[in-house]
Amino acid sequence: MLDAAVQVILDKGAAVTLAQVAAAGVSKSGLIHHFGSRDQLVVALVEDTNERFRETVRSHLDLSENYPGKMLRAYVRALCAGSAEAASARDFTSAPMWGGLYTIPAVVPVMEENAAWWDEQLALDGISPERIMIVRRAAEGIAMAALYGEQVGGGISTARDLLLELATEGTFRTPL
Repeated sequence: MLDAAVQVILDKGAAVTLAQVAAAGVSKSGLIHHFGSRDQLVVALVEDTNERFRETVRSHLDLSENYPGKMLRAYVRALCAGSAEAASARDFTSAPMWGGLYTIPAVVPVMEENAAWWDEQLALDGISPERIMIVRRAAEGIAMAALYGEQVGGGISTARDLLLELATEGTFRTPL
């Protein structure tokens, strides 16, 4: 049900109705039985999407990296990878998508909790808050550019490599 809802929301935006989600192959009565309302469905979708993204990032953790920035580098790899998982993660980095979801009052605390979770996880990494902010937001920007088709293949790889370096050493080396 949540997968169907994701696709409908990506196509129609945050103002999606239960009837529109039901038209994607899930019965409206089934949706109401499981979620009670559209807002509860959207909250469940946001929670599920947040957890899926966390799992995607965890799958990019390199446990052999025994130096500061491990989680931040996994975050960069997840957002700047070419995998289907990364494409899915990028779908929900879309500012218009999240902006629309923030209009639903029950979503706000879920998003605040998720942001706090990421802030805490990345802070445990041993990297300065300033570096975390720059690398994290740059990775999210690259993901959005890829989502909108403004950044492809080699450009994403180059940006990923530069961000991984910044999350490790703190400076960019000039590419050869």
